[in-house]
Amino acid sequence: QVPLVESGGGLVQAGGSLRLSCAGSGRPFGTYHMGWFRQAPGKEREFVAAIAWAGGNQYYSNSVKGRFTASRDNAKNTLYLQMNSLKPEDTAVYYCATQVLGYQAFGSWGQGTQVTVSS
Repeated sequence: QVPLVESGGGLVQAGGSLRLSCAGSGRPFGTYHMGWFRQAPGKEREFVAAIAWAGGNQYYSNSVKGRFTASRDNAKNTLYLQMNSLKPEDTAVYYCATQVLGYQAFGSWGQGTQVTVSS
């Protein structure tokens, strides 16, 4: 298990951008496939994006494809999510996780960071 801490959330107007970070501490997560998930009020947590351990292979949910980009810097033990053209429906708590397989994660989870997009 790798302790994870997300940051970078906040309040932004529709059409704006945010970049989330997910920092791992202790054990390096460079060998893990990692991902981003989100949970909106009253809804189940859903998959957003995943990135392979070396960073070369990524995939996204249809709702964010073309707007969000996942990246990672294994030397810094940090995962990123660049979010552009944000929409009110992107409002949610965003979580990072390790050991992503398909659209699920089986490893560590962060505590989440709130993203609120106003119309």
